[in-house]
Amino acid sequence: MAMLLAVSRTIDSVTVFIGRAVSWLVLAAVLVSAGNAIIRKAFDMSSNAWLELQWYLFGAVFMLAAAYTLQRNEHIRIDIISGRLTKRTRDWIDLLGHVLVLLPFVGLMLWLLIPYVRLSVRIGEHSPNAGGLLLWPAKALLLAGFVLLLFQAVSEIIKRIAVLSGAIEDPVPDPHAHAELDEMLTNAPGVDPTRETSRLA
Repeated sequence: MAMLLAVSRTIDSVTVFIGRAVSWLVLAAVLVSAGNAIIRKAFDMSSNAWLELQWYLFGAVFMLAAAYTLQRNEHIRIDIISGRLTKRTRDWIDLLGHVLVLLPFVGLMLWLLIPYVRLSVRIGEHSPNAGGLLLWPAKALLLAGFVLLLFQAVSEIIKRIAVLSGAIEDPVPDPHAHAELDEMLTNAPGVDPTRETSRLA
């Protein structure tokens, strides 16, 4: 287990590095979008290349940050259900979901994307729009995103097994911690939960 946890830590560190670096692409997309809008309004000029670059940047953020979102446990959950379950039950659901749903899905996407991207690279695929960009880098981002997600899924499985076996404490804060605090404050006599929650925040 110690070796597997070392592998997990390595994957997590790479995921965090990429996730934080990719966040700068949001700024780049905003600047490209603003610059394109200003040039279009001020000089009545535009280009499909600038529009497509915006799409590529937003796509890169979405795909390359998916693994980071998983590592931070920030994906949307149905709290009305999971909030009623024990922490251990939620850990089991996470583990089984990763093994039975996430891994097969990512594997299927990789199986479909590898020939899809390879063909696009081989033919040097371009956008059909006038003045558009190369398409294969955008398609390669899809493949890269799912590769990162595959590795992070493996890391999460290792950590869930370690947490369930008692080998480590959960490295990610319980997303329901605030809900439990709110419930305690709401039920406490003579306490204004709005005031207390804002003070604790």
